[in-house]
Amino acid sequence: MLPKPPPREGGLGFLYLPPFRVQGTSVAGEATCVQVPELDVCFDAGSCPRPILAAKYLAVSHGHMDHIGSLAYWCSQRRFQGMGTGKIVCDKRIEPAVHNMMKGFIELERQETEYEVIGLEHDQQIEIKNNILLRCFHTEHAGPSVGYAVLERRTKLKDEFQGMPQEKLKELKDRDIEITRSFEIPLVAYIGDTMPGPHLVRTDVRTAQIVISECTFFEGDHQDRAKIGQHMHVADVAEWLRVLECNHLVLIHVSRRTNLLVARQEIEKRVPPEKAAKVHFLMDHRANKFRYEKQCIDAGVPIETRRPPPRSGGGHSGPPRPSYRPGPPRA
Repeated sequence: MLPKPPPREGGLGFLYLPPFRVQGTSVAGEATCVQVPELDVCFDAGSCPRPILAAKYLAVSHGHMDHIGSLAYWCSQRRFQGMGTGKIVCDKRIEPAVHNMMKGFIELERQETEYEVIGLEHDQQIEIKNNILLRCFHTEHAGPSVGYAVLERRTKLKDEFQGMPQEKLKELKDRDIEITRSFEIPLVAYIGDTMPGPHLVRTDVRTAQIVISECTFFEGDHQDRAKIGQHMHVADVAEWLRVLECNHLVLIHVSRRTNLLVARQEIEKRVPPEKAAKVHFLMDHRANKFRYEKQCIDAGVPIETRRPPPRSGGGHSGPPRPSYRPGPPRA
């Protein structure tokens, strides 16, 4: 009798939420790894599918194995393939442990993989692209945990100088008079494993264009389990949606035992239709494929030029490579 073939691994989850792609994999307790290619950042590395090697920054939410298990491999592969030194962003509280983990792999391999660790305090930020900031904030989970907000920094002419001729503005600048003000536009917020708390209604989370959040429990009688594990329940998400101003809420970290159709129905039972329409499941391959095909049709993209969502085996992923460029500074 012939043995059964091994189970097929599904492709990566993929959503095109203009102007950004959100892609990766996330199954509760197994692996979470979510990339936004246009922003050069990947959140967590419970696994290391080939597309995430292109991310210049890997932002770690916390130290659980399903979120950090492939971190050393990501650094190694970036060096091996000539893609530069991996930059690991993490909570300052776990920075020493990240260094110790990397040193352990160096000792095992008998070769040194270059890497850089950037430990951030609560509300500390770094620039990851021109005028694009990555901000870290504390969340509530078992052990030290953080979320991240990606923001675009812009400048705008102060109201009192609006309408002035360029010659006058130049004169004011030459006299070291500040004629512009800076402001930030929240683009993407990533909430690692967490229970509900004040971090969910921070301005840079609440007003982000895209929010990527875990939701591990959907069964009605599992709210206590969610609290014990310090995770989110669908009831928490429904409450949160009342104040979220995002265009899209991407739910990740759903367990294998959860039927995604049932999960969708639980959302629709608890929030108005206009709120439910904002919610996407990263690993709902069928719904996301249908959505992307509709986007192609609406955009008039001929069927022969459509590109499928990313597979873990590599190759080009997503629609014809949109690029995100920060808005121009306003004089």
